[in-house]
Amino acid sequence: MLVMPIIDKHPAGNFAWMELATTDQPAAKHFYSTLFGWTAQEFPIGPEAFYTMFSLNGHQTGAALTMSAAERGTGIPPHWQLYIAVDDADAATARAAELGARVVHAAFDVMTFGRMAVFQDPTGAYFSVWQARDHRGMGVWGENGALCWADLQTRDRDRAIAFYSGLFGWEFDPGKNKEPGGYLHIKNGEQYIGGIPEPRTMPPGVPPHWLAYILSPDCDAQTARAQGLGARALVPPMTVENQLRFSVLADPQGAVFALFTPAH
Repeated sequence: MLVMPIIDKHPAGNFAWMELATTDQPAAKHFYSTLFGWTAQEFPIGPEAFYTMFSLNGHQTGAALTMSAAERGTGIPPHWQLYIAVDDADAATARAAELGARVVHAAFDVMTFGRMAVFQDPTGAYFSVWQARDHRGMGVWGENGALCWADLQTRDRDRAIAFYSGLFGWEFDPGKNKEPGGYLHIKNGEQYIGGIPEPRTMPPGVPPHWLAYILSPDCDAQTARAQGLGARALVPPMTVENQLRFSVLADPQGAVFALFTPAH
């Protein structure tokens, strides 16, 4: 994994932002601030509504907002939404639709901060794109307490590969393990940014989704800390090929994320 700590501009095709949609914003703010040392700043976005911006050592890491009644009514659970940088959100919208995505929200302006769109990829996973203006996105990547990786959990990898390579120009690299059907690493330009696990690893009944990984200095200790704060360990800490240790957690409201500790 190529670490890129402090970011001035996200290259097109890289993950640029992560946003928590939750049912209890104050509780989520307490959980993530305590677990990762994030500081939180509130920005009014409507009557009695706030957008919580999280920062780590002065660099923005993501945000949180409360799900609307309409969203809750559809049965959408609390979740982390990943944003991918693009140079032109309108062109990305047209291209995504051409490649078979469902356009949930066509490109629109977010005040002067940027322009975004929301999609459901052809395999069912949701994601957003971000055309930066005043807001560049995350100011840090690959440091403890910041996003460092993302996995696309899907049962139709061939369709996902065709879609994302067509939209972002991503390459999919099996790495040293050339076993057919094994884990694929997502490469954007010269940077490895995520992966697609083997479809057989997806639990029954779990819909396709993007899973955000936060870098952790100690996956085991931080998993225990998260559980003490009310999280559930969906996948307890485990080691993969003696190269990394990770866990998958659901925060107290149910939003899922992962912790990642590289081998030392």
